[in-house]
Amino acid sequence: MAKRPIRNNRPSRRKPLPTAEVTISQLNDEGVGICIHEGKELMVAGALAGEKVLVAIEYSGQRRSIGQLRRVLEKSPLRRTAPCKLADRCQSCALIHMNYGAQLRYKQARLKQALAGYTALKDLQPLPIWDAEHPLGYRTNAKLALSKERGQVHIGLYRRGTHQVVDIEDCPLHHPLINRIMRVVKDEIQRQKIYIYDPQTQRGLLRYLLVKVSPQTGKAMVTLVAAERNYREITHLAKWLVSKVPEVISVHQNINGSTGNVVMGRETIRVLGVPDLIDQVGDIRLRISPSSFFQVNHEQASRIYDLVRSWTHLDRTHTALDLYCGIGGIALQLAKDAGDVTGIEVVEEAVRNACENARMNHLSNCHFRAGDSAELIHDLAPGSIDAAVVNPPRSGCQAEVIEALAGLAPATIIYVSCNPTTLARDLDLLQAKGYTVTDLQPVDMFPQTVHLETVVRLRRNV
Repeated sequence: MAKRPIRNNRPSRRKPLPTAEVTISQLNDEGVGICIHEGKELMVAGALAGEKVLVAIEYSGQRRSIGQLRRVLEKSPLRRTAPCKLADRCQSCALIHMNYGAQLRYKQARLKQALAGYTALKDLQPLPIWDAEHPLGYRTNAKLALSKERGQVHIGLYRRGTHQVVDIEDCPLHHPLINRIMRVVKDEIQRQKIYIYDPQTQRGLLRYLLVKVSPQTGKAMVTLVAAERNYREITHLAKWLVSKVPEVISVHQNINGSTGNVVMGRETIRVLGVPDLIDQVGDIRLRISPSSFFQVNHEQASRIYDLVRSWTHLDRTHTALDLYCGIGGIALQLAKDAGDVTGIEVVEEAVRNACENARMNHLSNCHFRAGDSAELIHDLAPGSIDAAVVNPPRSGCQAEVIEALAGLAPATIIYVSCNPTTLARDLDLLQAKGYTVTDLQPVDMFPQTVHLETVVRLRRNV
């Protein structure tokens, strides 16, 4: 009788990844170093243009490969020591290895490159980019993922291109209060043995930690995103957090029972404290709820609001429109000068905040409507608007919004963009509809990252 082969139950060792020495030719739009290796584009996060690097090839496709930076063999003069010990693991801040002046030049060049893709825009010259006075510690809003590995709770950001949570205790971009809250929550989850949601088994409770901070008041709002409604663990965690960090004045539970990657569900319950966070930008006070969006860099947001107000040149005889208005920050600035301002926003809770903000700032000439900009804009009569501001998401304006906006024929359009690519596309459409770009002001809203804010003024051709 033949003997059965002996099974080796020890896990097989992974084969080492193949390595290569390459020279990076440039950075792509995501701030990732690229070069041609073995006839394919090789992407290497953390490498700078002109650097010779040793990489491990962790993925090789038909047209593109991904390399893991192992060592910089010949450094770029633009390289600096990253102000974050987790920069290579996290990879959320693509430009953090680059000195700040070089970051600004990269962003200015990226904007020019986007404009150059359109014949009508290729000769436009943006104004010099506004740098940030504080390129670290500026983020007042954080969405943090939770996981548990080998019995340890991890709170942080997803590693670039993965669902692996990089455990963070002191992110240099976060407002210091966010980092304090993060540490206290992590310790208490570990102490209480609260179950962390596992997307593979779809079991567990806590999914995300959301923190919003008002730098003006030094207070914070915390939202604990859970897979299901829970009272005992969430309430105990909230009470512990408030006792350890008294600056937290509002704690909510959001219920997200979906199996996808969406961060928040539709239902939010107040657990402790006040319902909203009161913030202030310039002389405008703003009420912020758990699900409403607001800019994460207050200093740069304030500069943008002032610029928009000065570029519109409104007085009490003028009417203004603010599309994608959020909680009303820009609309309220315009209402200080204009006779009447209308804001349109699709998120109903943000509109609730916007209406409350108008009352709180005693601006009765500012009105808000909840709904899709592409639909509600058609309720406005042509010629009824003197100035319009659009502040769309990264996807830009819908084509029907551009069409309808041009039909209203405002003398001035201010476009506040967070994506140079969709900005260029929409500016090309607006110029074809009878508008001319007169000013482009890039603003570094998110230092250490590739993201760029741009404010553009367009005038209607007479």
